[in-house]
Parts: sequence; structure tokens; C-alpha cells
Amino acid sequence: MYALVDCNNFYVSAERVFQPQYKGVPVLVLSNNDGCVISRSAEVKALGIPMGAQFHKIQEEVKHFNIKYFSSNYTLYADMSARVMNNLARFTPDIEIYSIDEAFLGLFGFKDLYNYGQRIKQTIEHNTGIPVGIGIAPTKVLAKVANKIAKKSTGVCLLETPADVTAALQHFPIEDLWGIGRQYAKKLNQQGIFTAQQFIQLPLQWVEKNMTVTGARIWRELQGEVCMELQTSHDPKKIISTAKGFGKLTDNYQELREATADYTARLAAKLRNEQLCASVISLRLLCNPFRKDLPQYNPGCSFALNHPINNTIELSKAAQYALSKVYTPGILFQKVEITFTGLLSEKEVQLHLFTGYKSKKYNQVANAIDDLNTRFGPGTIQTATAARQQAWAMRRKHLSRNYTTSWSDILRVR
Repeated sequence: MYALVDCNNFYVSAERVFQPQYKGVPVLVLSNNDGCVISRSAEVKALGIPMGAQFHKIQEEVKHFNIKYFSSNYTLYADMSARVMNNLARFTPDIEIYSIDEAFLGLFGFKDLYNYGQRIKQTIEHNTGIPVGIGIAPTKVLAKVANKIAKKSTGVCLLETPADVTAALQHFPIEDLWGIGRQYAKKLNQQGIFTAQQFIQLPLQWVEKNMTVTGARIWRELQGEVCMELQTSHDPKKIISTAKGFGKLTDNYQELREATADYTARLAAKLRNEQLCASVISLRLLCNPFRKDLPQYNPGCSFALNHPINNTIELSKAAQYALSKVYTPGILFQKVEITFTGLLSEKEVQLHLFTGYKSKKYNQVANAIDDLNTRFGPGTIQTATAARQQAWAMRRKHLSRNYTTSWSDILRVR
């Protein structure tokens, strides 16, 4: 049996852990640059405000219903996610972290699964303050179905028998099925298929022909056949990239250099954390596509490094070189996109025959930076190019404190 544990309105719930005065109050969390709604409390959902709504267009609703709003605090959310996952690992050796707020558990050989699910739910909520829903079923797709049902009932749903599964699928909307996108849902609706139960009554041949292997896998999983095994270990990443929008449009070369250095340093730290090295670096400057009144030009370039590296100093030099090749004066840019590809393990790095190896001391510096930033907080040590005022930084005017990762932000109890 598989269990899917999904945190309820995760970003909102993480904010409420340290600000409990907002429990029961409509709360939403905004995307980068405070642009769109990306997390909503149940109270906000009840008001009809959709996911992805542009914040500047819902100002009347925010004021009228006294909605509390926060900028995205990814440092806080990542730490709270780690706490949830660490607690889940206490209940089974088989765990697949599916996303920042979801995990599949393998409950093979466990008994009394409903009560065990309740115990997991109560432990997570007690130890982290994050409410969760748990769906338990014979396959991953059915566990997803059970999870959606759980969130509308007691928080735990067990689909153990064929009768349980049939009852769950009878009125389950086809568009809510995991893996059924908008186009597939539209195609199925045209065939008179509106529920998951109607979907599994279709001939498998029709599903394979019209929905390829993806649809066939979903169909089989709904029938109780395991097609998606638990992925307890993940394949090494093949690409690492970032493209955060600036807080303003800019054509200032110095600001673009600072952003490039800052983003490169963050990606380099991720490479080292994954014990990977990059062989190719790509950089692209992007304009705001919605500003039709401004010139649209998105220059970019890619080039291979002399040998695979993951230290900040050499990667930053490469990124700065790429920026100098694509920068165009007079064009207002919204973001810089940096991508590392050709990733391979640190243990598999092959040096270049005709270039000297100068990375050893830079690697030592990078490891020291990681240690200091881990100990004293992100950004404590930066390269000189990145350590500026960051006038380009994305807007986060409503950012909460880093309650769990910053000494200065820890709550004080009188």
C-alpha cells in the first residue's frame, strides 16, 4: 500500500505556524515580485479568488475582506518542508519526496492502516504545526485520489477494498485525476467521460491510442495495477537553472553583473550540494514580454568550460564573460537566466590536457564559503561583485521573518 502525504495550503500553513493570529483569517502568499497568488488559505478559496490571480487586480477584495498577504519566503518554506519530511521518515524506511509539500510513503507490511495514517497526521501536525492530508491506497494514482477525498473529510482516507475504490471513483471528476491535463480532460468530456469510474470503463485499446502510454498507465493504476514504483533514490540532475525576475526593468550593466554573480553563486552552491560539476554554461537576458511598448530582445550564449567545475569563483568568471558578450545597451531587461548543463559527478571529472588545473584552491574557498553560510546564514559570505545594494533584487515588500534559519529572527517568548 502507498500513502500520499500532502501539506494543506503549505506556504500559508508555514506562515501561520509562527503567526497563529492568522488561523481562521483569509491569508494568501504571493509569487516572485509580489505578482500573483500562489498559495491560498481555505478562507481565500471560499471567497472565489483563483490560484494565479494577479495581485494588483484583486486589491478591492483584499481590502473588503481584510485578507492578509505575504511575499514568498522560500527559505522558511524549504526549512519547514525538511522538518515535515524528516518526521515522515520516522514512520517507514520507504519514502519518496515528490515535491516541497508532498511525499509518497511505502506502507508495505503495515497493518491497521487507517489508524496508522491518523497517527502520522497527528505527529506531523504536533511536531511541525503543518496540517496534512493523507491518502492510502494500492497504487500511487489511487493514493492521489484518496488524498483529495481525505482533505474534504477527516484528513485520512483509506481505499483498501475494491468496494472502497469504486465508491471513491464513482463521483471523482476526471479533470482532478493525477496526470490528466486540460487537453485530455476536454477530449474525455467530448466522449461523455466525466468521472474516474467512467474512465476505467473505457477499453484499454482506446486509452492507449488516444492518450498514449501516460493515459494507459493512469488507467491501469486506477484498476489497482502498480505501474509507478516508489522512487526512493533520484537520478542525478541533468540541468540546473535559475531565472528570477528583477524588482525593476534595468539596462544598467553593473546591476546585471551583480545579478549574474548572485545567481551564479546560488547555482554553484546547489552543484556542490549535489556533488556535481558543470561542463557547459548558458546565459540569456530576457525582456518583459508584456511590455509591447518596449523593444523585445532576448540575447543569449552558451559555451563549454575548459573542464567540469562547481566552485563559485570560476563559474562566476565564466558567467561574467557570457554577460559581456550578450549585453546590449539601451534595452530594458527583466531577468537574467543562467543554466548549467553537462552535469557529472565530482568523482568523474576529467581534466583538460592542455590547460593547467587551478581549481584546487578555488574549491577550498568555495567549501569554506558553504560552511560559513550554513553556520551564519545564507549570504553571509559573497563574492565582491554580488555583495552590493542589489537595487535589482525582486520585490518582496511583505516578507515574513526567517524564524527557523536566522538568529536575529528567532521568536522571543516573554
